[in-house]
Amino acid sequence: MSERKRVLTGDRPTGKLHLGHYVGSLLNRVRLQDQYECFFLIADLHMLTTKPSKEDIEMIDKNAREMVLDYLAVGIDPNKSVIYLQSAVHEVYELNLFFEMLVTLNRLVRLPSIKDMARAAKMDEDTIPFGLVGYPVLQAADILLPRAHLVPVGKDNLAHVEISREIARRFNRTYGEVFPIPEALIGEVPTLVGIDGKAKMSKSLNNAIFLSDPPEVVRKKVMKMYTDPKRIRADIPGTVEGNPVFIYHDIFNPNKEEVEDLKRRYREGRVGDVEVKEKLARALNEFLDPIRERRAEYAARTGYVEDVIWRGTERMREEARQTMDQVYRAMGFRNVWNRIRRKAERYQKKQAKQEATE
Repeated sequence: MSERKRVLTGDRPTGKLHLGHYVGSLLNRVRLQDQYECFFLIADLHMLTTKPSKEDIEMIDKNAREMVLDYLAVGIDPNKSVIYLQSAVHEVYELNLFFEMLVTLNRLVRLPSIKDMARAAKMDEDTIPFGLVGYPVLQAADILLPRAHLVPVGKDNLAHVEISREIARRFNRTYGEVFPIPEALIGEVPTLVGIDGKAKMSKSLNNAIFLSDPPEVVRKKVMKMYTDPKRIRADIPGTVEGNPVFIYHDIFNPNKEEVEDLKRRYREGRVGDVEVKEKLARALNEFLDPIRERRAEYAARTGYVEDVIWRGTERMREEARQTMDQVYRAMGFRNVWNRIRRKAERYQKKQAKQEATE
Protein backbone atom coordinates (compact mmCIF):
# COMPACT_ATOMS: atom_id res chain seq x y z
CA MET A 1 0.00 0.00 0.00
CA SER A 2 1.22 3.52 -0.80
CA GLU A 3 2.66 5.49 2.11
CA ARG A 4 1.27 8.72 0.71
CA LYS A 5 -2.06 9.98 2.00
CA ARG A 6 -4.99 9.81 -0.38
CA VAL A 7 -7.23 12.51 -1.79
CA LEU A 8 -10.74 12.03 -3.21
CA THR A 9 -12.62 14.69 -5.10
CA GLY A 10 -14.62 14.86 -8.30
CA ASP A 11 -17.21 16.47 -10.53
CA ARG A 12 -20.51 15.65 -12.11
CA PRO A 13 -19.98 15.00 -15.83
CA THR A 14 -21.80 18.00 -17.27
CA GLY A 15 -19.34 18.78 -20.06
CA LYS A 16 -16.65 21.41 -20.56
CA LEU A 17 -15.12 23.21 -17.59
CA HIS A 18 -14.63 26.97 -17.16
CA LEU A 19 -12.32 29.43 -15.45
CA GLY A 20 -14.31 29.12 -12.24
CA HIS A 21 -13.52 25.41 -12.12
CA TYR A 22 -9.85 26.18 -12.72
CA VAL A 23 -9.60 28.74 -9.95
CA GLY A 24 -11.81 26.82 -7.53
CA SER A 25 -10.46 23.28 -7.89
CA LEU A 26 -8.39 22.28 -10.92
CA LEU A 27 -5.32 24.31 -10.03
CA ASN A 28 -5.33 22.84 -6.55
CA ARG A 29 -5.68 19.30 -7.93
CA VAL A 30 -2.64 19.72 -10.17
CA ARG A 31 -0.63 20.69 -7.11
CA LEU A 32 -2.05 17.91 -4.95
CA GLN A 33 -1.15 15.10 -7.35
CA ASP A 34 2.54 15.56 -6.58
CA GLN A 35 1.97 15.36 -2.82
CA TYR A 36 -0.83 12.82 -2.46
CA GLU A 37 -2.26 9.75 -4.14
CA CYS A 38 -5.21 11.34 -5.90
CA PHE A 39 -8.51 9.79 -6.96
CA PHE A 40 -10.65 11.99 -9.21
CA LEU A 41 -14.24 10.86 -9.51
CA ILE A 42 -16.51 11.26 -12.54
CA ALA A 43 -19.63 11.44 -10.38
CA ASP A 44 -22.29 10.24 -12.78
CA LEU A 45 -24.41 8.52 -10.12
CA HIS A 46 -24.80 11.84 -8.36
CA MET A 47 -26.44 13.20 -11.50
CA LEU A 48 -29.39 10.90 -10.94
CA THR A 49 -30.42 12.86 -7.85
CA THR A 50 -31.51 15.81 -9.99
CA LYS A 51 -31.22 14.57 -13.61
CA PRO A 52 -32.55 11.00 -13.74
CA SER A 53 -33.74 10.97 -17.38
CA LYS A 54 -32.45 8.49 -19.91
CA GLU A 55 -31.40 11.38 -22.13
CA ASP A 56 -29.13 12.71 -19.40
CA ILE A 57 -27.61 9.27 -18.86
CA GLU A 58 -26.94 8.85 -22.58
CA MET A 59 -24.88 12.06 -22.51
CA ILE A 60 -22.59 10.91 -19.70
CA ASP A 61 -19.78 9.46 -21.83
CA LYS A 62 -19.69 12.50 -24.13
CA ASN A 63 -19.74 14.95 -21.22
CA ALA A 64 -17.18 12.92 -19.28
CA ARG A 65 -14.84 13.02 -22.28
CA GLU A 66 -15.08 16.82 -22.48
CA MET A 67 -14.47 17.14 -18.76
CA VAL A 68 -11.46 14.81 -18.72
CA LEU A 69 -9.98 16.62 -21.73
CA ASP A 70 -9.98 19.74 -19.56
CA TYR A 71 -8.43 17.76 -16.68
CA LEU A 72 -5.58 16.68 -18.91
CA ALA A 73 -5.20 20.08 -20.56
CA VAL A 74 -4.60 21.89 -17.26
CA GLY A 75 -1.99 19.35 -16.16
CA ILE A 76 -3.69 16.50 -14.33
CA ASP A 77 -1.49 13.50 -15.10
CA PRO A 78 -3.26 10.10 -15.41
CA ASN A 79 0.05 8.43 -14.53
CA LYS A 80 -0.04 10.18 -11.16
CA SER A 81 -3.79 10.38 -10.52
CA VAL A 82 -6.67 7.93 -10.85
CA ILE A 83 -9.55 9.24 -12.96
CA TYR A 84 -12.52 6.89 -12.82
CA LEU A 85 -16.21 6.50 -13.63
CA GLN A 86 -18.28 6.18 -10.48
CA SER A 87 -21.10 4.03 -11.90
CA ALA A 88 -18.62 1.44 -13.23
CA VAL A 89 -17.30 0.70 -9.72
CA HIS A 90 -20.11 -1.47 -8.42
CA GLU A 91 -18.72 -1.67 -4.92
CA VAL A 92 -19.88 1.90 -4.36
CA TYR A 93 -23.47 0.63 -4.46
CA GLU A 94 -22.71 -1.97 -1.78
CA LEU A 95 -20.89 0.44 0.50
CA ASN A 96 -23.61 3.04 0.07
CA LEU A 97 -26.19 0.49 1.28
CA PHE A 98 -24.18 -0.37 4.39
CA PHE A 99 -23.62 3.30 5.18
CA GLU A 100 -27.32 4.07 4.90
CA MET A 101 -27.77 1.93 8.01
CA LEU A 102 -25.32 4.07 9.99
CA VAL A 103 -26.95 7.50 9.71
CA THR A 104 -30.41 8.75 10.66
CA LEU A 105 -32.90 10.45 8.38
CA ASN A 106 -33.14 13.42 10.72
CA ARG A 107 -29.38 13.93 10.47
CA LEU A 108 -29.60 14.17 6.70
CA VAL A 109 -32.67 16.37 6.33
CA ARG A 110 -31.10 18.96 8.65
CA LEU A 111 -28.38 19.66 6.08
CA PRO A 112 -29.02 23.05 4.42
CA SER A 113 -27.27 21.89 1.25
CA ILE A 114 -29.98 19.29 0.55
CA LYS A 115 -32.65 21.97 0.68
CA ASP A 116 -30.55 24.22 -1.53
CA MET A 117 -30.11 21.46 -4.12
CA ALA A 118 -33.84 20.74 -4.06
CA ARG A 119 -34.66 24.41 -4.64
CA ALA A 120 -32.14 24.63 -7.48
CA ALA A 121 -33.80 21.60 -9.11
CA LYS A 122 -37.26 23.11 -8.47
CA MET A 123 -38.30 20.29 -6.15
CA ASP A 124 -40.62 20.51 -3.16
CA GLU A 125 -41.32 18.12 -0.27
CA ASP A 126 -43.57 15.98 -2.47
CA THR A 127 -41.02 15.57 -5.28
CA ILE A 128 -37.65 15.29 -3.49
CA PRO A 129 -36.38 11.75 -4.17
CA PHE A 130 -34.87 9.57 -1.45
CA GLY A 131 -31.62 9.61 -3.40
CA LEU A 132 -31.25 13.37 -3.01
CA VAL A 133 -31.74 13.13 0.76
CA GLY A 134 -29.14 10.36 0.75
CA TYR A 135 -26.71 12.32 -1.43
CA PRO A 136 -24.22 12.83 1.46
CA VAL A 137 -24.25 9.08 2.20
CA LEU A 138 -23.28 8.29 -1.39
CA GLN A 139 -20.57 10.93 -1.05
CA ALA A 140 -19.35 9.14 2.06
CA ALA A 141 -19.14 5.91 0.04
CA ASP A 142 -17.16 7.77 -2.64
CA ILE A 143 -14.74 9.17 -0.07
CA LEU A 144 -14.24 6.04 1.98
CA LEU A 145 -14.18 3.43 -0.79
CA PRO A 146 -10.60 4.40 -1.76
CA ARG A 147 -9.94 5.01 1.95
CA ALA A 148 -9.23 8.70 1.37
CA HIS A 149 -7.63 10.86 4.04
CA LEU A 150 -8.29 14.27 2.52
CA VAL A 151 -11.28 15.76 0.69
CA PRO A 152 -10.83 19.16 -1.02
CA VAL A 153 -14.08 21.10 -0.56
CA GLY A 154 -15.45 24.60 -0.29
CA LYS A 155 -16.66 25.84 3.05
CA ASP A 156 -20.27 25.25 1.97
CA ASN A 157 -19.58 21.50 1.71
CA LEU A 158 -17.93 21.01 5.06
CA ALA A 159 -21.14 19.49 6.46
CA HIS A 160 -20.99 16.67 3.89
CA VAL A 161 -17.46 15.75 4.88
CA GLU A 162 -18.57 15.73 8.50
CA ILE A 163 -21.24 13.13 7.59
CA SER A 164 -18.47 10.98 6.10
CA ARG A 165 -16.43 11.37 9.27
CA GLU A 166 -19.38 10.36 11.44
CA ILE A 167 -20.10 7.30 9.30
CA ALA A 168 -16.44 6.23 9.31
CA ARG A 169 -16.23 6.54 13.09
CA ARG A 170 -19.51 4.66 13.59
CA PHE A 171 -18.46 1.84 11.27
CA ASN A 172 -15.06 1.48 12.93
CA ARG A 173 -16.60 1.53 16.38
CA THR A 174 -19.31 -0.99 15.50
CA TYR A 175 -17.43 -3.47 13.33
CA GLY A 176 -13.70 -2.78 13.54
CA GLU A 177 -11.10 -0.40 12.15
CA VAL A 178 -11.34 -0.22 8.37
CA PHE A 179 -11.58 3.44 7.39
CA PRO A 180 -9.40 6.47 8.01
CA ILE A 181 -11.31 9.48 9.33
CA PRO A 182 -11.22 11.89 6.37
CA GLU A 183 -10.29 15.53 6.81
CA ALA A 184 -11.66 18.40 4.76
CA LEU A 185 -9.05 20.30 2.80
CA ILE A 186 -10.36 23.83 2.32
CA GLY A 187 -8.84 25.85 -0.48
CA GLU A 188 -8.12 29.53 -0.03
CA VAL A 189 -8.86 30.39 -3.66
CA PRO A 190 -11.98 32.56 -3.92
CA THR A 191 -15.04 31.72 -5.98
CA LEU A 192 -14.76 33.37 -9.39
CA VAL A 193 -17.42 35.95 -10.21
CA GLY A 194 -19.33 35.48 -13.47
CA ILE A 195 -18.81 37.78 -16.43
CA ASP A 196 -22.26 39.26 -15.71
CA GLY A 197 -21.17 40.31 -12.23
CA LYS A 198 -23.14 37.57 -10.46
CA ALA A 199 -21.46 35.97 -7.47
CA LYS A 200 -20.47 32.71 -9.16
CA MET A 201 -19.46 31.64 -12.65
CA SER A 202 -21.84 28.93 -13.81
CA LYS A 203 -22.84 27.13 -16.99
CA SER A 204 -26.51 27.32 -16.04
CA LEU A 205 -26.28 31.11 -15.64
CA ASN A 206 -24.58 31.45 -19.03
CA ASN A 207 -21.89 33.68 -17.52
CA ALA A 208 -18.82 31.49 -17.99
CA ILE A 209 -15.61 31.62 -19.98
CA PHE A 210 -14.70 28.03 -20.81
CA LEU A 211 -11.15 26.72 -20.84
CA SER A 212 -11.74 25.59 -24.43
CA ASP A 213 -13.30 28.81 -25.75
CA PRO A 214 -11.52 30.04 -28.90
CA PRO A 215 -9.65 33.38 -28.65
CA GLU A 216 -12.33 35.41 -30.42
CA VAL A 217 -15.06 33.94 -28.21
CA VAL A 218 -13.04 34.86 -25.14
CA ARG A 219 -12.61 38.41 -26.45
CA LYS A 220 -16.34 38.82 -27.16
CA LYS A 221 -17.25 37.57 -23.69
CA VAL A 222 -14.74 39.91 -22.06
CA MET A 223 -16.03 42.90 -24.01
CA LYS A 224 -19.53 42.18 -22.64
CA MET A 225 -18.31 41.93 -19.05
CA TYR A 226 -19.99 43.81 -16.24
CA THR A 227 -17.92 46.71 -14.86
CA ASP A 228 -18.72 49.79 -12.74
CA PRO A 229 -22.40 50.64 -13.53
CA LYS A 230 -21.95 54.24 -12.31
CA ARG A 231 -19.20 54.94 -14.83
CA ILE A 232 -20.92 56.10 -18.00
CA ARG A 233 -17.88 57.82 -19.59
CA ALA A 234 -14.16 57.08 -19.65
CA ASP A 235 -13.32 60.41 -17.98
CA ILE A 236 -15.42 59.59 -14.90
CA PRO A 237 -13.42 58.01 -12.03
CA GLY A 238 -14.40 54.37 -11.60
CA THR A 239 -14.41 51.79 -8.82
CA VAL A 240 -11.81 49.02 -8.99
CA GLU A 241 -12.79 47.11 -5.84
CA GLY A 242 -15.33 44.39 -6.66
CA ASN A 243 -15.14 45.20 -10.37
CA PRO A 244 -15.20 41.85 -12.23
CA VAL A 245 -12.80 43.03 -14.93
CA PHE A 246 -10.14 43.89 -12.35
CA ILE A 247 -10.84 40.72 -10.35
CA TYR A 248 -9.93 38.78 -13.51
CA HIS A 249 -6.88 40.97 -14.11
CA ASP A 250 -5.63 40.24 -10.59
CA ILE A 251 -6.02 36.48 -11.09
CA PHE A 252 -5.04 35.92 -14.71
CA ASN A 253 -2.85 38.85 -15.82
CA PRO A 254 0.78 38.15 -14.83
CA ASN A 255 1.86 41.70 -15.76
CA LYS A 256 1.26 43.27 -12.36
CA GLU A 257 2.74 46.63 -13.40
CA GLU A 258 0.19 46.86 -16.20
CA VAL A 259 -2.63 45.93 -13.82
CA GLU A 260 -1.63 48.56 -11.27
CA ASP A 261 -1.34 51.17 -14.02
CA LEU A 262 -4.84 50.33 -15.28
CA LYS A 263 -6.25 50.52 -11.74
CA ARG A 264 -4.67 53.91 -11.11
CA ARG A 265 -5.92 55.41 -14.36
CA TYR A 266 -9.35 53.84 -13.90
CA ARG A 267 -9.72 55.49 -10.49
CA GLU A 268 -8.59 58.81 -11.99
CA GLY A 269 -10.92 58.60 -15.00
CA ARG A 270 -8.05 58.42 -17.48
CA VAL A 271 -8.72 55.04 -19.13
CA GLY A 272 -11.75 53.62 -20.86
CA ASP A 273 -13.40 50.24 -20.28
CA VAL A 274 -12.46 49.18 -23.81
CA GLU A 275 -8.72 49.42 -23.14
CA VAL A 276 -9.06 47.64 -19.79
CA LYS A 277 -11.08 44.84 -21.38
CA GLU A 278 -8.82 44.53 -24.43
CA LYS A 279 -5.83 43.98 -22.18
CA LEU A 280 -7.77 41.48 -20.10
CA ALA A 281 -8.80 39.56 -23.22
CA ARG A 282 -5.15 39.45 -24.30
CA ALA A 283 -4.05 38.21 -20.85
CA LEU A 284 -6.77 35.56 -20.71
CA ASN A 285 -5.95 34.27 -24.16
CA GLU A 286 -2.25 34.09 -23.31
CA PHE A 287 -3.21 32.11 -20.21
CA LEU A 288 -5.55 29.81 -22.15
CA ASP A 289 -3.35 29.28 -25.22
CA PRO A 290 -1.26 26.39 -23.80
CA ILE A 291 -4.37 24.82 -22.25
CA ARG A 292 -6.21 24.94 -25.57
CA GLU A 293 -3.13 23.59 -27.38
CA ARG A 294 -2.77 20.61 -25.02
CA ARG A 295 -6.52 19.99 -25.16
CA ALA A 296 -6.45 19.85 -28.96
CA GLU A 297 -3.52 17.40 -28.87
CA TYR A 298 -5.35 15.06 -26.49
CA ALA A 299 -8.62 15.39 -28.42
CA ALA A 300 -6.85 14.37 -31.64
CA ARG A 301 -5.78 11.06 -30.08
CA THR A 302 -8.91 9.05 -30.77
CA GLY A 303 -9.77 6.80 -27.85
CA TYR A 304 -7.08 8.19 -25.56
CA VAL A 305 -9.43 9.88 -23.08
CA GLU A 306 -11.60 6.78 -22.92
CA ASP A 307 -8.47 4.71 -22.23
CA VAL A 308 -7.54 7.06 -19.38
CA ILE A 309 -11.00 6.61 -17.86
CA TRP A 310 -10.95 2.85 -18.40
CA ARG A 311 -7.50 2.37 -16.85
CA GLY A 312 -8.38 4.61 -13.94
CA THR A 313 -11.63 2.76 -13.37
CA GLU A 314 -9.86 -0.61 -13.41
CA ARG A 315 -7.39 0.71 -10.84
CA MET A 316 -10.23 1.98 -8.68
CA ARG A 317 -12.01 -1.37 -8.98
CA GLU A 318 -8.94 -3.06 -7.48
CA GLU A 319 -8.96 -0.62 -4.57
CA ALA A 320 -12.71 -1.05 -4.15
CA ARG A 321 -12.43 -4.84 -3.99
CA GLN A 322 -9.75 -4.56 -1.30
CA THR A 323 -11.88 -2.16 0.72
CA MET A 324 -15.01 -4.27 0.45
CA ASP A 325 -13.12 -7.41 1.42
CA GLN A 326 -12.11 -5.62 4.61
CA VAL A 327 -15.67 -4.38 5.11
CA TYR A 328 -17.25 -7.84 4.71
CA ARG A 329 -14.70 -9.41 7.01
CA ALA A 330 -15.15 -6.71 9.64
CA MET A 331 -18.94 -7.00 9.53
CA GLY A 332 -18.88 -10.78 9.65
CA PHE A 333 -20.69 -11.43 6.38
CA ARG A 334 -17.80 -13.57 5.15
CA ASN A 335 -18.27 -15.86 8.17
CA VAL A 336 -22.02 -16.15 7.59
CA TRP A 337 -21.53 -17.19 3.99
CA ASN A 338 -18.65 -19.55 4.81
CA ARG A 339 -20.72 -21.36 7.46
CA ILE A 340 -23.59 -21.82 5.02
CA ARG A 341 -21.21 -22.94 2.27
CA ARG A 342 -19.43 -25.50 4.48
CA LYS A 343 -22.71 -27.03 5.68
CA ALA A 344 -23.98 -27.14 2.11
CA GLU A 345 -20.79 -28.85 0.94
CA ARG A 346 -21.05 -31.48 3.70
CA TYR A 347 -24.66 -32.10 2.79
CA GLN A 348 -23.79 -32.47 -0.91
CA LYS A 349 -21.02 -34.97 -0.10
CA LYS A 350 -23.36 -36.95 2.11
CA GLN A 351 -26.00 -37.04 -0.61
CA ALA A 352 -23.43 -38.11 -3.18
CA LYS A 353 -22.34 -41.05 -0.97
CA GLN A 354 -25.92 -42.17 -0.44
CA GLU A 355 -26.61 -42.06 -4.16
CA ALA A 356 -23.43 -44.01 -4.85
CA THR A 357 -24.45 -46.82 -2.50
CA GLU A 358 -28.00 -47.15 -3.78
